[in-house]
Amino acid sequence: MPLASGTRAPDFTLTHRVGAPAVHLATELERGPVVILFFPLAFSPTCTEQICGVAESWGAWAELESTVLGISVDSPWVNDRFARECGAEFPILSDFNREVAAAWGVLNEDFFGMRGVANRAAFVIDREGIIRWAWESEDADLLPDLGAIREVVRTL
Repeated sequence: MPLASGTRAPDFTLTHRVGAPAVHLATELERGPVVILFFPLAFSPTCTEQICGVAESWGAWAELESTVLGISVDSPWVNDRFARECGAEFPILSDFNREVAAAWGVLNEDFFGMRGVANRAAFVIDREGIIRWAWESEDADLLPDLGAIREVVRTL
């Protein structure tokens, strides 16, 4: 079961590119609200639609003065290539060891026969580290309402 709104967000440190500094949630929260977008697998059709959609509308996200973090269980090499191909100006983090997806309650142990893939999920965390909006779906074809996410961020 995914973490609920009103819950303190578990801290994490993940890499997005081998050799680049890791991303630490607590550090990102010092800058402002954080949007976390878990997705099952890079380069799959719906995940590509989601991440490329955020990249294509980056101006709307950038004006919110918040941080957007994508997270999948793919390797950092795959996620780096995926981010570049989508034109993502935000990091796509590798939860290769599945620890963050498990801590956030979005780890799917049987995703079409694949073990340990993150469900599609979205969270908005305020500067104090409290989850203010949470959404999760085991249906990999469903996308979160990105407009609703931006509206929540605007209120923080």
